[in-house]
Amino acid sequence: MRRKAGLVLLAFAVFFTALSPLLRWYAFPRLAKIPANQYQAVVLEARNATLLDYGTMKARTVPKVTIVQTLKGDVEASEKTEKTAGRDVVVWDGLSYVQGPDGKMVSRIPERYIFDAHSQEPVHATGEMVDGDPVRRDGIEFKWPFLTQKRDYEYFDAQTRTTAPIHYRGTRTFRGLKVYYFEQTIPWTKVSFPKTMPVQGITPESVAKTGTTRWYTTVRRFWVEPVTGAPVYGEEIHKEELRGGTLLGGRDRVTAFAGHVKMREDYIRSTVALVKHNRLLILMLTSYLPWGFLVLGACLLCLSLWLEARGRRPGDPAPAEAAEPEPVTA
Repeated sequence: MRRKAGLVLLAFAVFFTALSPLLRWYAFPRLAKIPANQYQAVVLEARNATLLDYGTMKARTVPKVTIVQTLKGDVEASEKTEKTAGRDVVVWDGLSYVQGPDGKMVSRIPERYIFDAHSQEPVHATGEMVDGDPVRRDGIEFKWPFLTQKRDYEYFDAQTRTTAPIHYRGTRTFRGLKVYYFEQTIPWTKVSFPKTMPVQGITPESVAKTGTTRWYTTVRRFWVEPVTGAPVYGEEIHKEELRGGTLLGGRDRVTAFAGHVKMREDYIRSTVALVKHNRLLILMLTSYLPWGFLVLGACLLCLSLWLEARGRRPGDPAPAEAAEPEPVTA
């Protein structure tokens, strides 16, 4: 019985020991993925911001500018792209909608972002765009990879349609989570006018005829939870100007928008709660279960060897056989 029990324990020890690396290096890349149908929204605000009044073409201070960013997964487009890409793909239709304190639209910029469901690397396919303009992303956007590292990443800027480094600036604590802080500075750059303008009748083409150009700069900051790669907080010090041309009435430049954009508190709380939940799931695949199975396999191996050793020990001495009585001779 000891021999059989030892063999059974040895078999389980081999099974759990082999399962440990399989979970980390085989199951994790195949199970940890962004769902193709994911939908998320976040609201950001810039208090006491500067905003251009297109009626008077003068900048004024307003109590609040609100930016609503939504990301909606297109399942049908994902499945279509996967057939040619040969891997799991997510297609996000994003929208950045900016409105003034009166609720009227300031700008509206749609995006289509196509990326690998696990690594978050861009996947170049038909439909990749910003505000209707085809683009080719060479860096991440919106989300960092699972198991984010302490290094710089390439991050895509939708305003300039270019990719630039976003720098790792250290490890911090945010709402009880260990996070990596990243920062990117986009210098003053000439950018396109949004195709949807805030004043009816004004188009990018009509503005271009006046010789007026649009310029933009920002300091972009993210606090990223490294296990999930999800930003739990983000903010921007954002500035836009209109420069030159007859539209400004002889002025060299005018501020179109300037403000310190921050996530709204209720969205911070919901994002942190979601990230904490997803973080546990990722840790189960990358740490808790692989190490737990490895320790369990080692314990079962030791137990099987102990049973085998006990089975080989000599038992109690066999009782002496009784000698047969010899015949009595007269």
